[in-house]
Order: sequence, then C-alpha cells, then structure tokens
Amino acid sequence: MSSSDLLVDAFGRIRETVADAVEGLSAEELAFRVDGSANSIAWLVWHLTRIQDDHIADAAGLEQVWTGQGWARRFGLPLADSDTGYGHTSAQVASVSASAEQLTGYHDAVHAQTVGYLAGLDGKALARVVDTSWDPPVTLAVRLISVVSDDLQHAGQAAFVRGVLSRR
Repeated sequence: MSSSDLLVDAFGRIRETVADAVEGLSAEELAFRVDGSANSIAWLVWHLTRIQDDHIADAAGLEQVWTGQGWARRFGLPLADSDTGYGHTSAQVASVSASAEQLTGYHDAVHAQTVGYLAGLDGKALARVVDTSWDPPVTLAVRLISVVSDDLQHAGQAAFVRGVLSRR
C-alpha cells in the first residue's frame, strides 16, 4: 500500500463518520447545541469540510469546492466565502445551519476533489514544503496529516452530539 492509498483511506473514514453523524437528522437536530456555547453537528461538519476544502485546494493549487462549485451560494450563510469557521464566536456557530443533504453533498464534493488530488501523489510530492510561516516549515505530508487529525476530531465530536440527541 502506498502513502497515497493510506491517505485516501483516512479521508474515506472521515467521510463515513460524517455521513453517519448527519444521516436522517432534521435541520433543527443538526443545529442542536449541548449548551449555549457548544458546537452543533451542522457547524462541526461544515467547519471540518471547509478546512479540508481550504487546505487541500491550497496545496493542490485548485479552486475551493465551496466557491468553485457553488456550495457557498447553496448554503447561503451570513459569512464571507473565505470563512472556514476558525475562531468563530458562539453567535457565528449559531449562524451555521444546513440540511443533512447540504452537509453530505458538500462533504462528498470536497472528498472527491481530495481523493482526485491524493491519487497522483508520491513520496517526493509529500516532502514538498507548503507553508514556510512555521518553524520548521510545513511539508505537504504534515499538512495532510494535520487535516486528517482535525477532521477526525470534529467528526467524532459530531458523533458525540448525535449520541446526546438520541438520549433526549
């Protein structure tokens, strides 16, 4: 198995967890917050997908799916198209609402772009420096693992919130 295959598998697991977290939930359930400052499933899935979209598009030199395929318009959120959710206030978290179909549709589109990009990578590509603002500079491999880690944490949080919902 190649490094590319491992990365495709990891991003596939994120996709499965996202689908399980949102499947069959109403927009109201997706917007549920365990308390007034907690993140909702809708926000968590939107945010993890925005981060993946932003970081993969940047590394690959591609346009983000969010803007390039019209997802920003379809969601119609009161946020800038460049917003990924990083550092959001409680009010901004509350402003992210979406249907399960929107969330999985956008995530599936980002997943397709991600897998398409990963399929052509080799060890040499993974060693390429993609961000010199850190010390040491960040390689593509480190950036991809960072996205996988962040996405899996948020997907797990969404699954937790779904579990809380089921006990209400």
